[in-house]
This record gives sequence, C-alpha cells and structure tokens, in this order.
Amino acid sequence: MARRDIYHDTVKRALQKDGWTITHDPFPLQIGKKRLSADLGAERLISAEKGLQKIVVEVKSFVGQSDVKDLEQALGQYVLYRQILNEMGIERILYLAVSRPTFNSVFTIELGQVLLKNQIIRLIVFDDESEAIAQWIPD
Repeated sequence: MARRDIYHDTVKRALQKDGWTITHDPFPLQIGKKRLSADLGAERLISAEKGLQKIVVEVKSFVGQSDVKDLEQALGQYVLYRQILNEMGIERILYLAVSRPTFNSVFTIELGQVLLKNQIIRLIVFDDESEAIAQWIPD
C-alpha cells in the first residue's frame, strides 16, 4: 500500500464534518494489470430526487522543495486518475484536496489560475487546523 499523505486523515475528517460518508479508503483504480488507488471515495445524499453525489479525492500536501514540481506531480496524477475513472466507467467527480496555505501559494498565482480557469482541475481547499472544508472549486 502506498504511503498516505500527511493530510489524509485531516481531509477525511473534514469531509465527514461536511456531511460526506467515506465509502473507500483508499479508492481502488485499475487499468489493465496496473492497480492504483486514489486516497478517498465519498458520497452524500443531495436530495431524494437527485440521489447521491459521489466523489474521489486525491490529497496532496505540497511539502517538496518546489511548488512547481509538486504541482506537476499532482497534476499528472490527477489527469491519470481522471482518465482511469473514465475508462472504468466510474461516475464520480475527481477532486484534488489541498490546504489553504497551498491554495494561496500555488493556485492564486497565474500558474495555478490557468488550471482553474480552463477547468483542468477541481479543488477541495481545507483548513488543516479546524479540519474543515474551506472551499470547493468550482463550487
């Protein structure tokens, strides 16, 4: 099993506080003979008419020496997982979970903004101290 991100449990608790039920920890992915896993799968009831909202969450801490390298790695993993979910026919929305300081240092500058503006990536921004969801992007 791959090593968990330092914020894994923080994001898990934040999702639960936000009304999500954790369905997978980790969320299994497979393409051909390759087995991978995203960090979490979760769902919550929207309404009786609309049914369940289902997501997959990959948690990233961005604690490396370079935010750019961390972003490249996270983006590559995000794109790969999104494509595997599509190939597997899994209808869940994929999110990358990042802390508020990471969001402020990476995704409020042009480098990160281009990914958000062009809807390349979806984010969950969390507060690591209160273990709460601060923002969904897009909301």
